[in-house]
Order: sequence, then structure tokens, then C-alpha cells
Amino acid sequence: MSFRLKRSHNMAPSKKKHATKEACVIPGGFTVLSLQFSSDSAARHFLYVKEHKVRAEKSSVRPLDRTLFVLNIPPYCSESVVKGLFSQFGSVASVELSDHPGSPQESGPKLSKVFRPADKQGFKVGYIVFESPSSIAAAKSHPHNDPLVVSTEQRPVKTGVQKWIQQYSKSFIRPDKLQLTVDSFMQDYDKRKEEEAERQRQEVEKQQEDEEGWVKVTRGHKGAKARPHSEAANKRTLQREKRKKSRKELMNFYTWQHRNTQKEHIAELRKKFEEDKQRIALMRAQRKFKPY
Repeated sequence: MSFRLKRSHNMAPSKKKHATKEACVIPGGFTVLSLQFSSDSAARHFLYVKEHKVRAEKSSVRPLDRTLFVLNIPPYCSESVVKGLFSQFGSVASVELSDHPGSPQESGPKLSKVFRPADKQGFKVGYIVFESPSSIAAAKSHPHNDPLVVSTEQRPVKTGVQKWIQQYSKSFIRPDKLQLTVDSFMQDYDKRKEEEAERQRQEVEKQQEDEEGWVKVTRGHKGAKARPHSEAANKRTLQREKRKKSRKELMNFYTWQHRNTQKEHIAELRKKFEEDKQRIALMRAQRKFKPY
């Protein structure tokens, strides 16, 4: 016994779902950007971007209207790779990757990677500074289902054994390049020290000049050149004088208290002596005094 299934003409063909070209915004104001390593990769990674708006920071390195804050940057994305990824939204001025969010470290010279500790391998946070504020809006309006490709033909990113070989080759330091790095650092260091000394000298001269334009100088040890007083030295001298004066006043107070106590003790002894004399005189008058 056989059965034949007849297709009904009333069945409508299935409608194909079309992906929406809209940005995905999650709580906290972050926009979701999808990321895939290559064009033929099925796995995707997600970045979370937000406009950098920390009013208390006030740093020229991260301008508030042109800086994009990025979370969940994978370890295989270096600064150059991140710059290439976000260049499609506009010209990128600088990229800063860090282990944790925080204020930029502007103080001190920028050390070469030779003298810096090895970077930690892990997910990073990034601060991307664009040349134009319109690039921030372009990045935030990018649809989440249109992934950013990390490794392309124009911008290949090595992984696996190739990456390890490249890192091993770069770990060797050439002596000539190391010497150039050290010489450049020492030149910058000497220049900063000279500028700092000149600035301090000018500040001292400006502060120590009196109304007639004279500068007070002090005589140091033999062979030392005379130099003007600094404001900090003058403050320390005044503080020492105040402490010395307060100690002297306290010592004088204790001396006066001690003398006053001695005077009271002597007066008490004299009073008792007079009372004893009167009592002896009274006993003599009553003929009850028998000294022997």
C-alpha cells in the first residue's frame, strides 16, 4: 500500500530574514561592534565603544570631543592593528592601549621598549583619538552585524608559529641600536635638567629681588660660589626661628613656675615658723614648757 504526498499550492514560500543595518546600543551607553579575525572566519568577537567623557581628567592627550573609549580589545590586536581597524571611520591621530582604564601618564620621558617590562598578554582597553569629531559618530552608528576584519591582504596579522618566530627574532637587541637609544635618552635627560635648573634660577631671582632690584646672596663654604636665597630656604629658616622661640618661651614658663613654687614653699615654711614661735611663747607663759 503506497501513499503519495501532494504539495499544496496554498503553502507560501518561507520569507528570508533580512539583517537590520542598525547600531546596537547596550545599557551604559556602549555601542557593540563585532570583530572577526579574517573574512572567512566564522567566530566573532565583540568590542564595546563609547565616547570618552571624563570631565575631571582635563588632558590634552585625550581630547573630550575626539576620543573613543574601547573595551574588550583582544590580545592579537596591537596599536597598529587597532588604528587600521578604526581608520575606516576617519583619520586616527593616536591609539593608546592599557590594561585598565585610568588617567594617562604624561609625567616623565617615554622609555624605549628595550627598558620597559614586557606587556601583559590579555584583553585591553583602548583610547582612540580621531582627527575629526565626526568620526566618533561614525563609529557609534556602525551596524553590529557588519564585522570589522582584523587580518586582510593589505594588513596581514600573524598568528601561531609565525607570530612566535617574529617575536623571537625581535627579542634580540642590536648593540648599535641600543647605543643610539641610550645616547638619545641621555641627551634628552641632560636637556631637561638644564631647562629645570634655568627655570629654578629665574624663579629665585624673580622672588628674591627687592624694590631696588638687589638680590640677597649668602656665603657658602670655601670655594663655593655665592648664590641667592631660595623661597623654600627662607621658609625653613623662619620655621626654625619660630620653633626656637617657642621652645625658649616654654622653658621660661617652666622656670617662672619653678621659682613661683619655691617662693610659695618658703612663705609656707615662714608661716609655720611664726606659728611655732607663738605656740612656744604661749607655753612659756603658762609655764608648761619643759625643754629638759
